[in-house]
Amino acid sequence: MSNLYLPEGRLLHTDENQRAAATLPALRRALEQETVLEGRAVLCTPQHDLLVNLGPFTGKIPREETALGIREGTTREIAILSRVGKPIAVTVTGLDQGADAPLLLSRRRAQELALEALLACPPGTVLPATVTHLEGFGAFVDLGCGVVSMIGIENCSVSRLSHAGERFTLGQEIFVVLTGADRAQGRLFLSHKELLGTWLENAARFAPGMTVAGWVRGLKPYGTFVELAPNRTGLADQTEGLEENDRVSVYIKAILPDRMKVKLSLIHRLDPQPAPDPLVYFITSGRLSRWEYSPPGRARGKIETIFGPGD
Repeated sequence: MSNLYLPEGRLLHTDENQRAAATLPALRRALEQETVLEGRAVLCTPQHDLLVNLGPFTGKIPREETALGIREGTTREIAILSRVGKPIAVTVTGLDQGADAPLLLSRRRAQELALEALLACPPGTVLPATVTHLEGFGAFVDLGCGVVSMIGIENCSVSRLSHAGERFTLGQEIFVVLTGADRAQGRLFLSHKELLGTWLENAARFAPGMTVAGWVRGLKPYGTFVELAPNRTGLADQTEGLEENDRVSVYIKAILPDRMKVKLSLIHRLDPQPAPDPLVYFITSGRLSRWEYSPPGRARGKIETIFGPGD
């Protein structure tokens, strides 16, 4: 995956981007080579053109070039309005030194280039992403130049969630793994849980006798499921007075790899925490062909992901 097609905001302050936007000759080279640059959208006109500061210059993105789908009517106008004040990926499509805005720019073309590169990635490819929107059913992320795809709630982590906001925050820089693509529709399918470690990798972070903080993720008549890490949950006997998403401290009584169980004892409820815990990644690059969460050799209750070979 080319590092030219990063999520919006990651290229803006790089030396490479600043050099490419510093002079008109440099911008002319960017035009000829169709280089993706980043500037900051500073204004949306009544016609929904965007004005962009790019280095010492001001450029204009005509409305139909502001995003994929605007020309076709499949993308809402809020996609244009919401870019003001934010970094924006563009290609240079024209230079006119006599104009008030000497640069003609296209975000749509930058997105076409990024999407083409993303669709060429085989399943199992690990990609950087930035969280752009959170819903109960999943998290929307920018994969490059504002090309957005979704991580379904069931793929955010092994630990079950009721809302993607329990795992992510807006603007958070994360990693995702590509599980497939629909080239005809230009759609990308993503997961996240495979990057957060196996059962054994997560269990190695804890030991019997420890007292740690966790999140209540499930209440059952026989006990309370407490998330110790995004891919590691244990069971406490106590349920009285607790609610889902409570923050609690628990004592680890036992870790049983052969049964994939962690036994806990509740200490007390903690004060609410405004944001999820920072994520700990075990994989941040490369390509996966297979990922097995459960301990090796376990046949019963085996949890694994097999990534297709690609085209």
